[in-house]
Amino acid sequence: MKAPFSPYLERLAPGMKKLIEILGEKYAYVSVLSTDSKGFAVSISKRAKSVGHSTMMTERGNVVRVYKDGLYSEFAFDRFDPEAPEKTAEEAIAALERQFALIKLTGTSVYETPPLDDEPVSVFEEMETEILPEETDISALIEELSRLSDKGIAAGEHIIDCRIRAESTHVCKMFLTANKDMRQSYVYSEGIVLPIAVMNGANKISHQGVSDRRGPEIFRNMDELVVEAVQTSEELLSADRIVSGEYEIITSPEVTGLIAHEAFGHGVEMDMFVKNRALGAHYIDQRVGSDLVTMHEGAAADIQVASCAFDDEGTLAGDTVEIENGILRTGVCDALSALRLGTKPTGNGKRENFEHKVYTRMTNTFFASGNDSLEDMIASVEHGYLLKGIQSGMEDPKHWGIQCIVERGYEIKDGKLTGKVVSPIIMTGYVPDLLGSVSMVSKGRELFGGGGCGKGYKEMVKVSDGGPYMKAKARLG
Repeated sequence: MKAPFSPYLERLAPGMKKLIEILGEKYAYVSVLSTDSKGFAVSISKRAKSVGHSTMMTERGNVVRVYKDGLYSEFAFDRFDPEAPEKTAEEAIAALERQFALIKLTGTSVYETPPLDDEPVSVFEEMETEILPEETDISALIEELSRLSDKGIAAGEHIIDCRIRAESTHVCKMFLTANKDMRQSYVYSEGIVLPIAVMNGANKISHQGVSDRRGPEIFRNMDELVVEAVQTSEELLSADRIVSGEYEIITSPEVTGLIAHEAFGHGVEMDMFVKNRALGAHYIDQRVGSDLVTMHEGAAADIQVASCAFDDEGTLAGDTVEIENGILRTGVCDALSALRLGTKPTGNGKRENFEHKVYTRMTNTFFASGNDSLEDMIASVEHGYLLKGIQSGMEDPKHWGIQCIVERGYEIKDGKLTGKVVSPIIMTGYVPDLLGSVSMVSKGRELFGGGGCGKGYKEMVKVSDGGPYMKAKARLG
């Protein structure tokens, strides 16, 4: 079935167009982004069950962006009478003019920017799903997740609890200008399994997840995830500490995705180029990896939780090849940063919600697949580790340092897995050195979309990342 576009936004549309017409008499550019997204979050553990209706992207509200004399300003509002747009126009003008006046009064340094393009564009996209979050039988879902939790507790000798969380969100967004009418509706869902293992006073938690740009139907077949997560939690109880050093590594798809996200994610968000806060700006058309390294970024590059038809500035979703056979070709860009840099926006302008400003943000970020098999990759390793599971990561866009915290590593000696497990692992290095050492890349790829990403410590948005298995060299500790 098609995820139906919001009737609420349909009712607002004529009034919003009138609002744009009124504001257009005073401002050279006017846009309105309207959102109406609903969903649920269910959490199950041994001792508690909870149901909520707030997820990362549930919201209802609007934001106006206007242009005047080289400056942009915005006005957010969550109440709108489509029969009386003049009232909102009056409130918006009063707030916008105060902002413009304050900038002049304080002598604040700003980026002089031309008006945004307003070529005619019409989009109406209702994407496929099987079940809508708002029509989900929550009682039946709680029963299923409770069964999975009980199964997890029973599956391991040392498991004292198995937490299960499932979220699903029906996203509807409408972007209007004098010449653009863009509307989209889609559903994304994500589930996570978190078994807690305890032995000899130590406790370990592993996690396995499922995510997709689909509905709650993805929660039907999580049994294998439960078994795998339980096995991993119990493995971690007896894991050794790694001896620090440089090793040959094989990264699993989720670890490959963490590298993509941290190494060339934030580092090529081009609003950082405007502020001279990213080393990547000086490496365009230069080598940053081996010939085997190609990386894509874009909401249309693959299908996962961050896939959509257009971004929060009305730019159509794209597929940007950031790295091509080891050469850094470009970054990704929101619309205003693109104007300031003299380039084109890539469909990466995203807001945390309608009350937050737009930043350049990642969507689907992943390394392209190669031609090697995992078996051949393992056989080629003299001494190193197969890295699996992720915990967190950081990067320094100004100096291209990277730090990834990996859940576990499986030792490889003389081309064979020894059975030894080490955990946790901190992988550090200089990005071009790490990517320059990539010597094998597997066929196929996977993308993962659990959780989200912040800009610094805030501005959380949905992202997904991944790729194939990759063989490289890195410092582990």
